[in-house]
Formats: sequence, C-alpha cells, structure tokens
Amino acid sequence: MTDPDILIERRGAAGLVTLNRPRALNAVTLGMVRALRDALDRWRDDPAVTRVVIAGAGGRAFSAGGDLRQMYDLCRAGRHAEALVYWREEYALNRIIKYYPKPYVALIDGITMGGGAGLSVHGSHRVAGDRLQFAMPEVAIGFFPDVGATFFLPRLPGELGAWCAVTGERLGPDDALAAGIATHRVASGRFADLLDGFADGAPVDAVLAAVGQPAGEGPLAPHRAAIDRLFAGDAAGAILDALDRDGSAFAATAAKTMRSRSPTSVALALAQVRRGGGLSFDDCLRLEFRIVSRLVHGHDFYEGVRAVLIDKDNAPRWRPATLAGVADAEIERHFAPLPEAEEWRPT
Repeated sequence: MTDPDILIERRGAAGLVTLNRPRALNAVTLGMVRALRDALDRWRDDPAVTRVVIAGAGGRAFSAGGDLRQMYDLCRAGRHAEALVYWREEYALNRIIKYYPKPYVALIDGITMGGGAGLSVHGSHRVAGDRLQFAMPEVAIGFFPDVGATFFLPRLPGELGAWCAVTGERLGPDDALAAGIATHRVASGRFADLLDGFADGAPVDAVLAAVGQPAGEGPLAPHRAAIDRLFAGDAAGAILDALDRDGSAFAATAAKTMRSRSPTSVALALAQVRRGGGLSFDDCLRLEFRIVSRLVHGHDFYEGVRAVLIDKDNAPRWRPATLAGVADAEIERHFAPLPEAEEWRPT
C-alpha cells in the first residue's frame, strides 16, 4: 500500500518503509502510525519478508518527531480525547517495534528526535549515518521524553540518559554509537548499498558488516566523566547546583540550557528517568500515557509549541518560571494511575 506521507513496499526480501514528509522533516501523523502498524502486522507472518527496513525521505531527517502541531490544534480546540488517541496508538506501535520477531533496521540519518526515536531506537538494528542528530528535546517545548524514553534513557551508559532528558541536547553519529542509541555506523553514501544487500536477502548482520565502519570519538566523549558526576542527582535543582559549582565551560553551558527549558518538564523528565530504570517496557509506556494525559491539560506544552512552532519567537513564558517554583506534588500527580478505562494497555 502507498500513502502520500508514508511509502510501503516490498523490495526483494525486505519490507521497506519510507517516511515521506520531507518538508515537515518526516514528522509522524496518526495515519502514518496506522499504516506502519498495518505493514508490520502483515509482514510478521509473510515468509517472503525476512527483514523490515525504515528510512526517511529527503536527506535532512529520519524523523523530527510526532506531528505536535496537529496535537496542539486538537487540544486547543478542546478535543483532548482525539489527541490522546494519537499517543495511545503511537505507544502501541513502539511496543510492536520493540518485540518484532524479524530484524527491524532503522537507517537513522539527519534529525532523529522524539517520535522519530520511537520508530528507530526500539528496533533490533539502528544504523547511524554521517548526518545523524539524535535528541529527545521535549523539555524545550514544555513536553517530556516519551515513546519509550522512560525505558531506554535510564539504560544508557552512566548518566547520559539524565543528561539527554533534562537538556535535550543532541548526539552525533559517533556519540550515538558509543551510547548504544545506534548499533552500527555506516557512511550516508553507502545506504543505497545497504538497501541492495537487504533486498537480496543476505543476513542483515553480514550486510552491515560489509559496509560498516568503526566509530570515532564523538565531541561528547571528553565530557562523559563530567556528565556522570554532575547529572547523578535525583532532583533537577541539585543537578543545577552541581553544574553551577563546577565552573567548567561545559557545566556552564549545560546549566544555561537547563534554565531555558520548561522547569516543569525538566523536573518531570528527571523523575521519569529515575523511575524507569526499575520498570518493564510496558510499565514505562503506561507511565508515559499517564503523564501525557495530564500535560495536555496544563500550560507549558501549549506555550512551548507556540514559541517554537507557531509564533517562532523562541521566547516561551513558562509557568512556573523556575525550578524552585515546581512543587514536588505537582510532579507526582502526573504519575498517578488514571481511571481504569483510561489506562494505556498493550494492544
């Protein structure tokens, strides 16, 4: 089947999916979520399809995330239940990808953020191209790292997950490989060779080994020890204090970045990372659905999307404006169970 926003085809032994909204940086709509799920369901039992490959069109992005502008418009119109359908089905798709019984190969080149991470990082193989810019930048728009980030961020080495969550900063290809976000590193110009090999039916790992390259040292590598030391706190305020005391240029930049983010989102993101390390994947998704069900009735999500995507003034007015104003009880209520009929469940 073919949809203008997503291309789904058989290419030899490969089921090939192309996210096809290059002008929107391949932002993922509900229709795309449903089309990809239908394809995965169909290919699961098709013996002719021995691997799934997903890529983004246009060269600039694998996917910049979910279509938050659409969610913003629905919620602004009071249609919160319709918006939550998107997140409910997106999280179910993330679960299908994680437990898919065949190799699921994501060719992540260019911007890979938010919902784009959910379509890639849970797969068996994540192939970083030269232009990869990976991030979970949701704290910059008053949202939170979802699509299973509650599970995968705490499982990154050291305190990388906490650093990613509360700053929203980016990882290039070498740092993504070192962190385990990517499983392989391949030059962008060799992606066509990968597709040919996958279509021909050669073992996935053999195809990747033939064109893969070792990782170099990424720009984050010299700061890994500092990240592990400075981002080890269980309170966002304590992390800021540690950064301020450190005095290094890296720490000063990180502190400035954290202070520019939604204070509520920063506190939420750290709390979910700390909880997620001890939860199953399904429980992490359930927790995320509880959070999003509360955030759509708050303030900062709308203010962040307005500032970054609507008016583009990049001057959000967060409420509260500082971490000191974020009450512990306000964070805790986001994690509370929903009424039984509203909880997220695997489907």
